[in-house]
Amino acid sequence: MSRTRQRRFCDRIMTAVFWFCGAALLVVIAAVAIFLFNRGWRVLSFEFLTQPPKDGMTTGGILTPLIGTIQLIIVAMLTALPVGIMTGLYFAEYATDNLFTKVLRISIRSLAGVPSVIFGLFGLSVFVVFMNFGSCLLSAGLTLGCLSLPLIVTVSEQAFLAVPQDYRDASYALGATKYQTVVKVLSPSAASTIITGVILAIGRVAGETAPIMFTGAAYFAPEIALSLFEQVMALPYHIYVLATSSTDVNATMPIQYGAILVLIGLVLGTSAIGVIARAKLSHRDGR
Repeated sequence: MSRTRQRRFCDRIMTAVFWFCGAALLVVIAAVAIFLFNRGWRVLSFEFLTQPPKDGMTTGGILTPLIGTIQLIIVAMLTALPVGIMTGLYFAEYATDNLFTKVLRISIRSLAGVPSVIFGLFGLSVFVVFMNFGSCLLSAGLTLGCLSLPLIVTVSEQAFLAVPQDYRDASYALGATKYQTVVKVLSPSAASTIITGVILAIGRVAGETAPIMFTGAAYFAPEIALSLFEQVMALPYHIYVLATSSTDVNATMPIQYGAILVLIGLVLGTSAIGVIARAKLSHRDGR
């Protein structure tokens, strides 16, 4: 067999392997989606989304954990986004290439692989006990913010580094300062990529259970939290409770799968908003 035929044969084999892997992934995703939808669609209704859990969480809806999840996401992102984006900007534009910076980068990226339960224990020790916030929305949100920081920092740094050097040179040639270049040139150009990191961070924050178990999630709270220092229900922990602690599994199973569908819908909806925003920013920048 000639080298040309051998290369074509290998190319076809690898193409078939990649197609098979892609098809297998789609089949698995479809199977999971069908399984969840088949078990949870019956309880989905307007009342399910607008009523709190009742009768030991065997009836009613998921209003309280749904609002609690949104509150946790907001607190976490308000905490993590400014710190994460500014840290990424520092690494990309201001930090010198020395031992301290290298160690700091490695440390931040290593935190991305730390199990979420460790962040939960950290939040318990720092926010609940040391800062004396107690088990509340603020402690849980700050813990989730810490959890999402490594991802936001890394994505932000790469987003600023991906901006062509010509943009900086053109800005400086027009007499702009470093601050003006960052605000008016680099930040708009990097925004679409940063949004991708924010989407991934929101998806992780929305689905975490272990950190909020230690810091602010309530087993049952009939009322929506109106203060940062109140406990909140959250969809991930609510699903965990329904799956492990319910005395009537048959009664709570539809609610459990309905809550899972709503949680997935919340994450996908947030992702869709982020994708649309990124597409508009990319179109505006001509990319």
